Amino acid sequence: MKLELSRVLRGTARVGALKGLGRTGQHSLEVPACLLYTHLGTVPHLTQDTLRTLDKLPSVTQVTLSSIAEHLEVLEDFKDGFRKFAGLHDTVLYCSLHDPATPCPAGYTTNKTVSVWGSGGRTELTVDKFMALLKAVQPDWYQSMADGETWQNNTSRKRVRKSVDRTLSHLDECLLVHHQSQELEGTEVFGVVEGGDIPEERLRSARETAKRPVAGFCLDGFQTGAMDRTLRTQLISAVAKELPEDKPRLLRGVGQPDEVLACVEAGVDLFESHFPFQATERGCALCFSFDISSDPELAGRAPPAVLEPSEKKLTAGETLQNGEQDNLKTQMTSFEINLNDSRFQDDFGPLAEGCGCYCCTNHQRAYLHHLLVTNELLAGVLLMIHNTSHYHGFFEALRKALASDELDLLKRRVLRERGGRTETKDQD
Repeated sequence: MKLELSRVLRGTARVGALKGLGRTGQHSLEVPACLLYTHLGTVPHLTQDTLRTLDKLPSVTQVTLSSIAEHLEVLEDFKDGFRKFAGLHDTVLYCSLHDPATPCPAGYTTNKTVSVWGSGGRTELTVDKFMALLKAVQPDWYQSMADGETWQNNTSRKRVRKSVDRTLSHLDECLLVHHQSQELEGTEVFGVVEGGDIPEERLRSARETAKRPVAGFCLDGFQTGAMDRTLRTQLISAVAKELPEDKPRLLRGVGQPDEVLACVEAGVDLFESHFPFQATERGCALCFSFDISSDPELAGRAPPAVLEPSEKKLTAGETLQNGEQDNLKTQMTSFEINLNDSRFQDDFGPLAEGCGCYCCTNHQRAYLHHLLVTNELLAGVLLMIHNTSHYHGFFEALRKALASDELDLLKRRVLRERGGRTETKDQD
């Protein structure tokens, strides 16, 4: 894996390509980018055949140990790795510890173990079991085991320090097993940077992790709602200065477009793409503008639509209290429209004007509203097609904006035309 930067804007925002991905090194990924979110190797609501009809999809597929852990014995018996087990083809496989779309209960981490939560409940992982899972999965790269239970806003300095120490210890043990494993030959490791909201611990974690032989870095504990947006940007910028420029930085748990823009400016290269799935589960369609061309009819524009006053929306700067992460996936953001709303029952326009996805080309908002209120499974399929296409189109526009020095224009489009309507200055 090699990161080749073609441009660095304002000293931090990076555009380029990750090359030599996969065990054969035949894949590449333009950055900044998001990974392809899956549950057990499948994009929710979509078959592999349907998925292949979408454009602009990344070459890296994300799977999570939280959903795979309870199937360890099956994968060990299968012997050929998760990619073949799940019928995945021609993709790079990245394995993370937790599912970014599923909040993890706190209080189950010890000095020697972390816990993951799947459909069968809690699975406690030691380093040995963690590495046994990875040997069975055989990913192309993976996140090392980490103690990430420090995102709560009342976490003590002592607990944060312990989190950093544990994470570094886990990384050293993982690397030792990794280098002795034939099954993981050619697989890359991403070290995890912890530190909560304490700058000194963030910098210590970054410096110490950078000393280890890792291919990249996973920035943990910055997920939406975990801390104030300004503080998060400051911490990411400070951490990025401690990391080598030729290795990628992946940010966990951040997906809202405005947050993505801020974090790219702070130096992040890679994101998880759980946000389209969360919007789909809410019965919402992504409907924000990212068109920076002179043609206003291109993808990403939408006719005016106003959020109902009773609908709660989550803004980027909002910090959630402990326990509220469980409700995050149900909170509508200002980048989407809620098609459950009765005002869409006679709206015969596409989800987003100019969008070329299958859903927008063939169906109307009124039809999606009908599918949702009658609980038809097709609603999830069509929404996921649109949301996935729209979101990955946004990342393509982001890369083009960075390459052409039009990031400020893209930010104005995204931040001032949310949910298909123009924001006032006070709302930005």
